[in-house]
Amino acid sequence: MPNEARERLIQQVVAESRRHYAAYTLFNQALADHLGLHPTDLQCLSLLSLEPEPLTTGEIAKLTGLTSGSATRLVDRLDRAGLVVRRGDPADRRKTLVSLAPKPVSEVDDAWDTPGAAFVSALDGFTDEQLSVIGDYLRRVSAVGTEQAARLASAPGPGTGDSR
Repeated sequence: MPNEARERLIQQVVAESRRHYAAYTLFNQALADHLGLHPTDLQCLSLLSLEPEPLTTGEIAKLTGLTSGSATRLVDRLDRAGLVVRRGDPADRRKTLVSLAPKPVSEVDDAWDTPGAAFVSALDGFTDEQLSVIGDYLRRVSAVGTEQAARLASAPGPGTGDSR
């Protein structure tokens, strides 16, 4: 009996995770539309803001799951929009580092104020231990999502005859 109860709880978490992903995807699109950005551009800015140092375009490709060509076009768009700054890598002249441009990105940060406060308030009432579990869960499923995105990117699509 306990295994059935656990299985139901796991299925509930999986279902709620899928709902969360769908809701967050819709939120990301709405925020990107509000800012006049493409959703991928917004996510790249968000991911860049979490990194302690500037990144190369290759590192941005890995971080976003884009091909190197797509990542270059993404950085080009963000550069033209004044949202990122490119500078040479002092350690390797062949590389270019990409970092956030301060002023325009502060406008993106400002757009996060209200939703950010709402997301933080959703955590009200959780104990420190529960918050630790939530954080651990999010880290784990983020890693799984990254792994599965890479797997899907390298696997043939349906109807290709390959059953990987």
